[in-house]
Order: sequence, then C-alpha cells, then structure tokens
Amino acid sequence: MKPEDILKFSLADFSYNDSSHVLKPPEDFNLWADDPRIGLAMSFFEQPLNGAPTARTRLYHRPTGQRRQMINLTSYNYLGLSTHPEVVEAAKEALETYGVGASGAAMLSGTFDQHEAFARELAQFKGRDGCMLFPSGYTGNLGAIQALMQRGDVLVIDEKCHRSVVDGVQLSGARLATFRHNDAQSLDEMLSRHQDARRMVVVEGVYSMDGDLADLPAILEVCEAHDVALYVDEAHSTLLFGENGKGVAEHFGLDGKVGVDFGTLSKSFGGIGGFICADEGIIRYMKCYASPFQFSCALPPPIVAAMRKSLEVATRDSSLRDALWKNVEHFRSNLQALNLDLGQSDSQVIPIIIGSSVEKLIQFAMEAQQRGLYLQPVDFPAVEADARRFRISVSAQLTEDDIDEACNIIEDVIAKPMGLV
Repeated sequence: MKPEDILKFSLADFSYNDSSHVLKPPEDFNLWADDPRIGLAMSFFEQPLNGAPTARTRLYHRPTGQRRQMINLTSYNYLGLSTHPEVVEAAKEALETYGVGASGAAMLSGTFDQHEAFARELAQFKGRDGCMLFPSGYTGNLGAIQALMQRGDVLVIDEKCHRSVVDGVQLSGARLATFRHNDAQSLDEMLSRHQDARRMVVVEGVYSMDGDLADLPAILEVCEAHDVALYVDEAHSTLLFGENGKGVAEHFGLDGKVGVDFGTLSKSFGGIGGFICADEGIIRYMKCYASPFQFSCALPPPIVAAMRKSLEVATRDSSLRDALWKNVEHFRSNLQALNLDLGQSDSQVIPIIIGSSVEKLIQFAMEAQQRGLYLQPVDFPAVEADARRFRISVSAQLTEDDIDEACNIIEDVIAKPMGLV
C-alpha cells in the first residue's frame, strides 16, 4: 500500500481478514491504521467524557491529549432525561432496594416487579397490549427479527435501516431485500418480486444519519395492499413525535396501524435498553425465540426504575418536547443561513454534509473541537462515500446562547472554508 493511496481506503476495505491466523489483523489494515492521517481520524473515536452527556460537557480530547469543556452536539439525550433530577432520584431509590444488577436472564431469575410494571406502562403508552424489554436497542432489533422471521421468509427493509436490522435477519436465516430509501414504488416492486414468500417490511421512524422521516402513509398503503406486516423502528422518534410523543406513527395519524413498534431507552429516555410493543400473542411467542432476550442478563432494576420515571416526566406535559423543537427550529434556521447542505432532515437529527473529502472532514472536526464544539465526523462506510458529514443531535438542554455559539463556530470552521458564506 503506497502512502499516496492511504486515503483511498476505508474500514469497508478490510472487513475480510485474509491473514493466515485468525488472531492477526490483515497486514494492509495495519499499514493503513498506522498512517498518522488515519491515526488522527481514528483518534476522534472513544473520546472519554468526564461528566454527564449534558449540553456542555467535559471530555478528554484524544487528538490533543487535553481535557476540554465543549458544547455537546453528539448526544442522543434529546430531552435531557439522563440527568433529570426525578429520573436520577428514582434510580437512587431503586439502587437501595434492588442493588446494582438483575443477576439473571429475564426468562429465569432476572425479571423484577420493576420490569413487569414498566412493560405494562410502555404497552399502555403505545396503545398495545404487549411489550417486552431488551438489554439494549441493538439486541432488541436483533432478537425481535430473529424471532419473527425464519428460513424461507424475506425481510424487506429500507436501504438506510440500522445495522441491527441487517444482523437480525442474518441470525434468523431469512433472506434480506432492500428497497430505495423512502420510495414506496420501489417497495411495491420488491414485495411483488417476493410475493410467494412470507414477508415483513422494516422502516425507521427517523433515519439516524439523515434525520428524515419515513414516508409512513405511502409505505403503509403498499404494505396493506400486499397484506404484509410493517415493523417501525422508532429509536430516534419515541417521546418526540406525535401529540403524545408516541412516535412517527402517531405523528402521521397512523397510531395502531403498525404491526410492530420498536423503541430504545438509550436516546430520548436517557438510559439504556430496548423494547418491542405489539399484540400480546406475538410478544409471548417472541419471548420464546429471541436469543438476546433469553440469553442476556435483564436490564438492571435501577435503570428500569429510572426509565419508568423518564416515561412519566416526558409524557406528563409537552414542555420538554416543546423546548426541543424550539431549539431545532433555531438551529436549523441558523444553519440554513450558512447555505450548508442539511440533506432532507426534518427532525432533531441534522446532518451537515461535507462531500467526498475525508481530509476536509477531519480538518473541520479538529478545528471545531479545538474551538470547543463537540461535533463528530461520520465517515464512509457509515454513510455514502460522497456524503461524508457531521451529525448534529439537538437537545432540549441547549440554550439559545449555546446554539448561537455553536453556529458561529460552524460558520468559521466549515461554512467559510467551503466558500458558502
């Protein structure tokens, strides 16, 4: 591998390990990763925070080896519930009663009264009669799809669905088919192509890298025409969209028409975990065949108690959602004034699309973080090679001053060097 070719490669090029020993990485990967330019890019990963994921946080800035206070635009803590006083107090109280962990899988000894109460509350919130909890959002999609699909089935997914969905169908033994992003006609063609198989369709409520919403009305119409179940991943939309915060299905007035409703507890809820809401009959079945549910230790009871409080706080009124959307509007208007490419975002997830240059992406990331803005680069293959970007996660905790300062930094380190202003 020639030094001048280093930046032509990415993590996508080394997933196949051709080393003669399974515990040795590919030789080309070592040459690539040892290059100082790649080392700088990878130093943005796993930077340790020294405090809570609040609007302003402290972290160890790995590229410079310094501890810095930064405006935090990377956290999924959309409603600030991770540090909400009532949520923290609920966890403390449960810690005294239950200890630190569940110390058992849910099917055997890991289910506590907190788990049962929370599952009932989530089902009621979503307007369903069944709910099951998973130890993480990733294992939730993985386990649910493994349990629902089987060899001979076809899972038809939007091409931008999360990796956990892809891994779930691989675990199930079913076939995977993708349709063009948010394209109902493409979905119709794909379902017609596989009309002799059992099928299910998976979309995301809010797409995590683009921030756009699923075209749920059009997609549901196609699913109903083919008599196919629809599974909606509401990871980035639960507690945020709809009159009551139920998600994008409620936002479009389609509440109750979705077959399976998936959500995470690591984003708007401010904790960790995943959940599936559906009819009680299929939930009972899934519990028997979802390996991550059967063979993982259950969520720690203090976390569950905290998440119950998060649900209560977030749904008692619309104040947190209102604060979030006010911040989103202010942020978006400021960024649009800088002529930045924000894609089709219509949510609290706002991409700043840079293009194909990895050099610019890393340079902008370094300068932004040196100015005190925690903005992380997103490179290929996480996104398209010609659409490298930064991804802003707007939080209700941000103040107008935080947003204005962040936008001033973005103007100086991204918009001006790109000749946009």
